[in-house]
Amino acid sequence: MSKVVHPYAHRLVIIRDWKSRWFADKKYKTLLASDVVIREFLVKKLRGFYVSRIEIERNVKSTKIMVHTSRPGMIIGRSGEGAAKLKADLVTAMKKRGVSIPEDFKFDIVEVANPDADAAIVACMIAEGLEKRLPYRRVIKQAIEKIMAARGVKGARIYVGGRLSGSEIARSEQIKRGSIPLQTFRADVDFAREKAHMSYGDIGIKVWIYRGEVFNDNKK
Repeated sequence: MSKVVHPYAHRLVIIRDWKSRWFADKKYKTLLASDVVIREFLVKKLRGFYVSRIEIERNVKSTKIMVHTSRPGMIIGRSGEGAAKLKADLVTAMKKRGVSIPEDFKFDIVEVANPDADAAIVACMIAEGLEKRLPYRRVIKQAIEKIMAARGVKGARIYVGGRLSGSEIARSEQIKRGSIPLQTFRADVDFAREKAHMSYGDIGIKVWIYRGEVFNDNKK
């Protein structure tokens, strides 16, 4: 097996859970299509809101969507107006795409307790900095220092690749602190990909954060 494996998928069932939790027999195709539409819509709509992950739970009648973010107030809005509008827009998008809408539809916004130790949120911060035309070396250096200062972090690595600083030839740059044991199953390695949309093309961002080893006692 190649050493290049996805850190999240590599640890599924061992220390990670699925991001979509449901079971279907004959309806599998329609529910999968629904999941894809929901994720695509929310990722596009909530760009810049520092979203960590989107989880979907289904049972026979109800569907629950949980958006984990470090800025819940921005999404919820004043007296819950933002969350209600987001839910309505999502239902409209599902109708347009011809996807089945569940009867009982719940929408939860969950706050991320330690955003500096979350790879997806850090990747969003780096993308935001690059899109503001800040020097890429300063952006990744400040990001990795913030990660290492966070509680429980034992190692981190940041990779950026593309036309850095608008140069004609694409190149990559990376910075690493501490250790990242990618092949250890019980190692809690958080990983995320993100793109910074620049006028001269996209810059790819990858973030790995190692948060120590997970044992059965800790998990319980």
